[in-house]
Amino acid sequence: MKIRGERECSACGTRWSYYETGSISCPECGSVQSVGVGERAEHTAGQATLDLGAVTTAADEKPPAAVAEMAAEAARDYLRTAGFIHAGDLQPFTDTYLLAAELRRVGATLSRAMRITEDEELYLLSLLQAGVDGERAPPAEVPESLWAERGLGVAAATDAYVSDLRRIYDDPDAHVTEVLSSIRAHRKRIEALDGDVAPDQAEAVVRTVRDLSAYLREGDETALARAGDRLEEEL
Repeated sequence: MKIRGERECSACGTRWSYYETGSISCPECGSVQSVGVGERAEHTAGQATLDLGAVTTAADEKPPAAVAEMAAEAARDYLRTAGFIHAGDLQPFTDTYLLAAELRRVGATLSRAMRITEDEELYLLSLLQAGVDGERAPPAEVPESLWAERGLGVAAATDAYVSDLRRIYDDPDAHVTEVLSSIRAHRKRIEALDGDVAPDQAEAVVRTVRDLSAYLREGDETALARAGDRLEEEL
């Protein structure tokens, strides 16, 4: 939604950036009586962080199913307020969001499982570590029993990112429209298969979205061409 990024406290006159704090409370006196000033801009990026500290600690104490349930809830908390537009500018398609989208599904699946295999437990722990390191596991490391969770996580994250992208670029050029149409088709295919596609196929969609994002944010025409080529060669 479009909001005014600068606020002024009605009590003490202090001004601050809502885009930076995500709060209408005055950082100086604490008053919640404030007014927005300046121009409105699209803004969906909240102050959310993917906090897996408690889950990581619990991994040493609780059974895998309980850890999985905690992980899914932590991921849901993050996804509720995370977005990709900051003060009118499109942000990158981050590993953090993709990780949370996958962890939400892996956690939910394993928390309900009658039996969790060693590979599945190790992968869950690798996802928790990825939340610390900031890097997702490569496709080759995803257990086949969790391919669907990886695929559906990618599909959901892609849908969220493209939705925000279209808030800003509501009349894209023909090349961008073609790439967006193909991304949508492949996302729908993943959803129709309940996510059960090879992880490298799902990752190809991620790379395509990132190339499109690089073109829109940075004017990288090579990235746009690469996105179009990938849709024909990899997807």
